[in-house]
Amino acid sequence: MERKGFRKLIDRLDWDDVLVVTKLDRLGRNAMDVRATIEQLAAMHVRVHCLALGGVDLTSAAGKMTMAVISAVAEFERDLLVERTQAGLTRAKAEGKKLGRPSSLTTEQQDIVRKRRQKGESLGVLAKEFGVSRSAIQRLERVA
Repeated sequence: MERKGFRKLIDRLDWDDVLVVTKLDRLGRNAMDVRATIEQLAAMHVRVHCLALGGVDLTSAAGKMTMAVISAVAEFERDLLVERTQAGLTRAKAEGKKLGRPSSLTTEQQDIVRKRRQKGESLGVLAKEFGVSRSAIQRLERVA
């Protein structure tokens, strides 16, 4: 509903209109978003037909059941993805791999920056000299 073009389409729909979409992903970013959109359209008495699902009316009883199954499968896939990601991160940590983006400063530069900050040198001066952001310098102080 946040997309201008889709909002304009919704504003043009009337009572008992039929909205035909090629695929469910045209109605939202995730299963919950799609479901909310379909429920909003149903409240407006607009039927929603999805061609990828054989033209089923998603606001009908059969369509609601289809949406429930699709939502359950999508949630299951998302949970599996989260589990696999967490397992991969745990394995990488156990193998001693450093996670995240590489530091923009070498270890030697980090030591120099820390020492100069302890002496009171400003974030801006150090950031400019080493070609990094002020937040990069602040991160070094938090890690120390």
